Parts: sequence; structure tokens; C-alpha cells
Amino acid sequence: MAQLNVVNEELSLPKVHYINADRGLKSWLFTLDHKRIALMYFVLTTVALLLGGIFAMAVRFEHLTPGPTIMGANTYNRMFTLHGVVMIFLFMIPAIPGIFGNFCLPLMLGAKDVAFPRLNLLSVYVYAVGAALALYGMVSGGADAGWTFYAPYSLSTPATLAPVLFGVFILGFSSILTGLNFIVTVHTLRAPGMTWMRIPLFVWAIYATAIIQVLATPVIGLTSVLVAVERIFGFGFFDPAHGGDPVLFQHMFWFYSHPAVYIMVLPSMGVISEAVAAVARKNVFGYKMIAYSSLGIAFVGFFAWGHHMFVSGQSALDNGAFAIISMLVGVFTAIKVFNWVGTLYRGSIAIRTPLVYICGFLFFLVFGGMTGIAVATVSLDVHWHDTYFVVAHFHFIMVGAVIMGYLAAIHLWFPKMFGRMFHEGWGMVASSFIVLGFNATFIPQFLLGNAGQPRRYYMYDERFWVLNVASTAGSTLLAFGFIIILIYLIYALKNGNVAGDNPWDLKGLEWNTSSPPPKHNFDVTPTVDEDPYTYQKKGEEVEHVVI
Repeated sequence: MAQLNVVNEELSLPKVHYINADRGLKSWLFTLDHKRIALMYFVLTTVALLLGGIFAMAVRFEHLTPGPTIMGANTYNRMFTLHGVVMIFLFMIPAIPGIFGNFCLPLMLGAKDVAFPRLNLLSVYVYAVGAALALYGMVSGGADAGWTFYAPYSLSTPATLAPVLFGVFILGFSSILTGLNFIVTVHTLRAPGMTWMRIPLFVWAIYATAIIQVLATPVIGLTSVLVAVERIFGFGFFDPAHGGDPVLFQHMFWFYSHPAVYIMVLPSMGVISEAVAAVARKNVFGYKMIAYSSLGIAFVGFFAWGHHMFVSGQSALDNGAFAIISMLVGVFTAIKVFNWVGTLYRGSIAIRTPLVYICGFLFFLVFGGMTGIAVATVSLDVHWHDTYFVVAHFHFIMVGAVIMGYLAAIHLWFPKMFGRMFHEGWGMVASSFIVLGFNATFIPQFLLGNAGQPRRYYMYDERFWVLNVASTAGSTLLAFGFIIILIYLIYALKNGNVAGDNPWDLKGLEWNTSSPPPKHNFDVTPTVDEDPYTYQKKGEEVEHVVI
């Protein structure tokens, strides 16, 4: 177990639970406490998740019939644009790094805070401004170009896109500031004795994600600004009518947006690494391989963007190169999956809510990854490109896996964040609805895409009706699961059982401080003298417990 050895010099501040002190609104608006900033991200991204879910349900209910159902064609285009922009830029990219990266990373490292607390506060305000501008632009201007803003349509649509594009540009600064802060924190604020091979795997995942955020995000910022400038001034960057090249837009957009897949998924992988050790109560199998594979995914992700462009007219050589590189990502992902399963094998597995999300994550990641290998095969992608097959694959990886990691993180660290326990029975019920509902929503879409239904279309052929109704029914079950989670977590904030400092009896520095942690995390400077997942010594059997 990572030990908290008392050193001679104590921190100057007394032990105070931050959640009970400085209750005024001003204390929250100007806080430099990474934990409070995490809770601010929690509120903002939860609102984004609710909005994105409402827009998704509107799209699914529209497809209850082959023709017009509850909205017109223009409204439909705006709804799926709202859904895509909100879910990707306002929820999936910032959620886990913003909430759990901010809350847990300094605790896991034994630090009092992140390296740049003021920059951390700035990042959440920049996020709020960018989100407000993007939402204002979508609602007031009728944005209808989808979350990809593909040229030349995004340059010719009568909808007002400039506020949305500038909103995405501003959101990019929040992502960069957060990533930079995490990189410096990991390098400079680790507790004494915490070598690189003693860093928790969640921190490794956040560190790899931060590298992508810093290096790739400026590209999407520049691309969105170029589209906005071209719309306003008529420059010829991407519009062929003015000498521009729409394929150039695709290269610039996907150079960011493919690594952005890993900005979303890598933090979830880090959460699962922690959750697997927690539920198995066992040393992590292949710690180094899991850690290095996070860096491998971050590196290879920068060179795989062209598999989104197999039908854009790029050469056969380019298509083949991008296909091979894309498949290398599967190698690093498979390393993680095998090591997670190896950790679970013969572990003393606790049948708790996080376990359901681990199982859901493994299924979505493996199934979505296998279909990813399929769409990275040029001959198959030509058939499936711009069909519902790609929509289903996209959601299995980018939504299913991310949501599973996000919900696993909430249930794993909720007691540490708020000092209260959620209701385990309702947690199991809701998690079952979530996993079953997600499968019921998107497995029919794989079948729809394989049968030829295009994505983004307002109407569809009558022969696709049954599968569309099944998908909408699944999404209703999924939404019901989220409503249950929202209710019992809000209830637990005041009425849940007191959690105690370490309710799961886990290893790691974050579990060796109070729940919630004091303002500066630790009353004494922690030191680390063992690996982060030492549940048994070498050669010892796993201690089996009855849950």
C-alpha cells in the first residue's frame, strides 16, 4: 500500500473540509482549489450532457416513422447539429479531464493543487464563455452543418455559423490550458518517492490525453476560424468557387478530430484501469504495458486521420498507409484489454455498480474497436461510408466507451468527492438500463448501415422502419437509466450514508485523506514507498472476500 509517512514539516493550513468552508458564491467564483474547479466542471458538463441527450431523443423520435414525424427537415438538421456539437465539444472532450482530472490527479500525485491554479480557474471560465457562445450561435442562427462543419456546405448555408465556430475556437483554449496544466503538474508536483513507474494509471492516461490536447487542439481552432473568416469575407480557403479546396478542410479537421477521439477515450481507459483494480482487489497485471500503451495511442493517433477520407479521392497509396496506421491503434488498445482481463482473472471481484460499467466498457471498446478495424479497411469503408454503420461504430467508441468510463468514475469517486455513499441497489438498476439501452439503440444501427441507410437523412425507406423503431426504443431505455442516476445521486448528496475516508478499502494516495479532502488535500506531506496497486506481495494469493 502507498504509505503516507509523516514528515517533519506540516502544512501551514489547518485541516478543514473545503466543502463546509467558504460557502459564499464569491468564494466559488474566485476559488483556486482544484476540487472546487472540478465541481464547477461537473455542473457545466452535466448540463451539456442533459442538453445533448434531449437533442438526441428529438432526433430518434423523428425517426419513429419514415416520413415527417415531429419536426421539419430544417429543424431536424439543426437538432442533430446541436446534438453533435454539444456532446463532443461541451461534454465528451472536457468531462473526464475537467472533473476527475482536476479532482483526482493532484490527490493521486500527493500534490496540494495543480501547477497553475489561476490558469486552472481561467480554463473553466473560458469553457463557459465558449459553450455559451456556441449554444447562442446554434439557437439563434439555426446552425445546420453538423458537428463537422464540412465545406463547402458550411460556407454556403444561410444559417449563422460564425458564433458557433468562434465558440469552438474559444473552447479549444480551455482544452489547451487544461492539458498544459496537467503536464506540468505531473512533471513537477509528484510526492517524494513517486517515480514514473509509481504513477497511478489514471494519471498516465490523463498525461497522454494532455499531450494530444496541447498539440492537436490548435489545428481545430485555426480551422474553425478559417471557415468563419471565409464566410464573413469570402476568402478562398475551402470554397472551390473561390479557388479553395474542400479536401484541405477535411485534412485539417480530421488531423485534430481523429486524435480528439483519444482525448475522449483515453481518460475513460484510465478510469477503467483504476476501477478494475478496485473491483478485483488485485495488483494490476502489466502495469508498464498499460502505461506505455496510453502514450502509444496518443502517438499513433496523430497519423491516422486519413482513414476518414477513403472516398475523398486521395491516392491508393495514401489509403493503404492510413489503413495500416489506423490498425496499429488496435494493437495498443488490445494490450490494455488483455491486461484488464488479466487483472480481473482470479481476483476477489466485488459485485458493485462500477463492475457493471467496467463490463459495459470492455464490450463497447472491443466491439467498437473491431468495427473500427473494419471501417479502416478501404474496401469495406467504401460500402459503409456515410451510412448508419459508421454512426453506430462512432457511438460505440466515442460515446459508449466514454460514458461507461464517465459513469464508472462518478460511482468510484463520488464518496471521495462528497463524503456520501450512493444507493447501491439503484446504482445496479440504472447501470443495467444504461448498458442494455445503449446496445438496443446502436446495434440496430449497425444493421441499418449495412443494409444501406444513409446517415443524416431526414427521411428513410420504409423497409428500415422496424430497426429505426427498435433504436428509438433503446434510446428511451437509455434515457430512463440516466434519469435514475441523476435522481439517486442528487438524493445521496444530503441523505446518503457517510462514506468515510476509504469506503472501498483501496490503495492510492487519494484514499489516505479525508472525504471530502481538506482544502490543501493533505495535512502532512505524503511520501510513497510502494507501487500504487500493491494489494498483495509477490507470491501471495489474492485475499477473497464475500461481498
